[in-house]
This record gives sequence, structure tokens and C-alpha cells, in this order.
Amino acid sequence: MSPTNIAEFHNFIDGQYRPGSAGATFDNTSPVDGSHIGLVHEASVADVNDAVVAAKAALKGPWAAMTLADRSAMLYAIADEIDRRADDFLAAEVADTGKPASLACHIDIPRGAANFRIFADSVKNVPGEFFPTPTPDGTGAINYALRSPKGVIGVICPWNLPLLLMTWKVGPALACGNTVVVKPSEETPGTATLLGEVMNTVGVPRGVYNVVHGFGPGSAGEFVTSHQGVDAITFTGETRTGEAIMKAAADGTRDVSLEMGGKNPAIIFADADLDDAIEGTMRSVFVNCGQVCLGTERVYVERPIFDEFVNRLATEAKAMKIGVPDDPATDLGPLISLEHQQKVLSYYNKAVEEGANVVIGGGVPVLGDDVAKGAWIEPTIWTDLADDSVLVVEEIFGPCCHIRPFDSEEEVIALANDTVYGLAAAVWTQNTSRAHRVASQLDVGLCWVNSWFLRDLRTPFGGMKASGIGREGGVHSLEFYTETTNVCLKL
Repeated sequence: MSPTNIAEFHNFIDGQYRPGSAGATFDNTSPVDGSHIGLVHEASVADVNDAVVAAKAALKGPWAAMTLADRSAMLYAIADEIDRRADDFLAAEVADTGKPASLACHIDIPRGAANFRIFADSVKNVPGEFFPTPTPDGTGAINYALRSPKGVIGVICPWNLPLLLMTWKVGPALACGNTVVVKPSEETPGTATLLGEVMNTVGVPRGVYNVVHGFGPGSAGEFVTSHQGVDAITFTGETRTGEAIMKAAADGTRDVSLEMGGKNPAIIFADADLDDAIEGTMRSVFVNCGQVCLGTERVYVERPIFDEFVNRLATEAKAMKIGVPDDPATDLGPLISLEHQQKVLSYYNKAVEEGANVVIGGGVPVLGDDVAKGAWIEPTIWTDLADDSVLVVEEIFGPCCHIRPFDSEEEVIALANDTVYGLAAAVWTQNTSRAHRVASQLDVGLCWVNSWFLRDLRTPFGGMKASGIGREGGVHSLEFYTETTNVCLKL
């Protein structure tokens, strides 16, 4: 089932590929040139129910009987098989997203495998709780905690980093002994489907890993999140969808982990290493065509270096090569779809209407006829927008940013926190005391100092406010994917 030959994307239920029982399908389209990649089989209510029933059954079969050591070894085997088939996963990921192959082969696919290894190790090294307890009769008692799988986990995945963010959830869920029903984005069905082959190859029991394709409301997404056999739901995506999932999870009082939108700031102080700050901000604004939840859309620069920073960032952005995924020189691929292109363009047009200074970009690049139907967009930088502009307030999710000067530490902290979101921030300064002082006052779940997207997978990952609920990574993921029972033994 090599991605280069995939004409159809089937659901993967109880260890088998199958079409949707209702016969519904939809097209998978290349964002590079608008061409037809394949046909996706949409899961019906009955299909989702079959997937949940299979996942429930697997909780009582060989998967449940497997020792922790054997389960961890199986996760390592999954990672090894992803590595062995890296070219297949790369082809599937690039076909769906249009992102540069040079990016996907260094981040998306290796991290997809690493997510299984890190949690295979983490689950073996998390200590349990133990408390000796005095009693009135003097004999005492002991209290100790037991962890057990939460059950069937509904995994709702985004399209921007399909394999990486899906395995970021599936890895710890399986490490803890759960089973999963995955609903990948309708835009990016490839790698989630392909992973089913890996599961079968390494001998993962049937029903442990299931994939159902479709859309959100009235389709597979709603069917998964509303199914009462799904014991918990983990989601990465936009805030509006996360709110709908949270409402669905309230029926049955099921647990949720939500990593949602962001309008992330970067703060560049005058004493920053400017070369590093330019390089880091270039990546945080433009990598993956700006389609990164952790990406920067608001840049605040201390006034003495404001003009220099704007000019240098614009020069670097102009030098980026917009091109097809298989060109090693490509820096910027297309957006995920024509629909998203129109959304981003609407913001570009609003910026002009609001009187922004368009430093670079603002439109659609002129490319060859062979890719003219793709979802291309120009990297764009603005200045001179008001702090309450929709461009400054709303998440755009494109290769763009607004740059604004500031004059004091207190001012920039207030500006950075003036948002409904609270996912990530980057602070650039060589003053360690200032770095700590500012980072501690920002309302975000992640704050990088003199770096961006430097990740240790053991650390907490998640946002505040409208950016999410809960934390993922290391022991924090294990907390979500397990239930804890306290045993009190009277001596």
C-alpha cells in the first residue's frame, strides 16, 4: 500500500482496511497543483461504532494481557517500522500537505517515530505514589497508587503536522495500554491510513489502532466524539472545534485534552543577538507556510532596533524560495487547500483596508502553469496596524506577521498578554534576569528564550485560556491516558 500507488484511502477497523458502509467517498486533492490524489472512504455511524466496539474488545484481549515491557517493545517496533518505511510516509505526508520534503524528512517523519519511543520509555520510568499512614491503634496503614488504562481514546488530528501530531497522542495512549479510534483531518488521510499497515506488520493486536475518515459535524468527527463508548478525547486544532468537542464530551462526563489555537508573540529586546533573533523569527513565522500552532504572528521589537529588524526580516523573507515539495531549494510550499488560501487572502485584503504598511507580500505569487491551481500564498509582513486590528487579534495560520515597536518591559508584557489565546511565546534577550522576569509574566503554556520550537518531549506542552486544556508530554501525557486508583491497606 505504498503511498505512490494509493488510489483509495480506506478506513482501518479491527486490523482490516474497509470502505465506508454507506458508500460515501470524497476527493483528496493536492494543494500543490489541485490534482486528484485519491478517493477517501467516509466512515458512517455504523463504521465508527464498529471501530469503537473493536477497540473495546481489544482492551480485554491479548493487548490487555501484554506486560509493560512487551508493550514498550512493541512501540519500539512500530517506531522502527516507520523508520524502515520512511520514504513511504514521506511521500504520503508531502502529497497531502504540499510541504517541502526537506522539512518533512527532518521533522515530521522522524518525530512520528520518536513519539512512540519516548513514551515507551516514559511509561516504564514513572514512579508510583506510596504513603505510610499512622492509625489510632498504632499498627498503621500504607497507601499506594495503581495506574490503569483509561479505555478507548478518541484521537482527533489536525492537518498541519498530520503524522507528528497524531502519533504524539497515539504513542502515549498505547504506551499506557489504551486503544484508539483516530479521526485524521479530511485534508490529510495518508499517513494515518498507512500506519495501519505498520501496526499489522509488527503484530499489534486487532482493534488496538483504528482509523475512521470523514469530516466534523454530521460525519466521523462528530460520531467519534459523541460515541459513549469513547472514554476520553484528545484533540489538536482550532478553538471553535475544540469547544464543540468539549460540549460533546460533557455527555457522559468524559475527559478531554485540548490543544487549540494561538496568536503567539515574539518579543525582541534591543540587547538580543540580532542574528539569532532574525533566524529564529524567520522560522517561527514562515516554517510550514505559517501553518504551525506554535508559530509567531505578533512580533514586538524594542524601538532602538525596530527599523533594522523589520528591514532584515523583510530581506530574509524576500529571499525565500516558493516552490514544489521535491525541490531541495524550496523554503515555502503551498497552504493546505484553496479554501484556506481564500481565508488567508481575506486577511491580507483586510490589512490593506485597515491601512497597514505592507512591507512585503500581500498576495498570491505568480508561478508556472503546472502549479497555477495550487493553494499558493506570499510570505507577508505588516507594520502600522492598530493593536485591536483583526490582523493582530485573530489567528490567521499563514506565513505572515505584524511587527510593532515597544518602549518598555511593562508595555510589551501587557501587549503580549492582550489576547484570548495563551499557547506560546518567544523572548529574545541576552539579559538572563530579564528573560526570567518576562517569561514568568507571560500567559502562555510554553515560552522559549533565545530559541523557538526547541522541544524536549518530556516537558509539558499545552496552552492557557482559549489555547487549550491539559498538558501533553512525558508524565503529563501519562496522567491523561491513565486512571489512578489509591489502595489503602490497613496493617
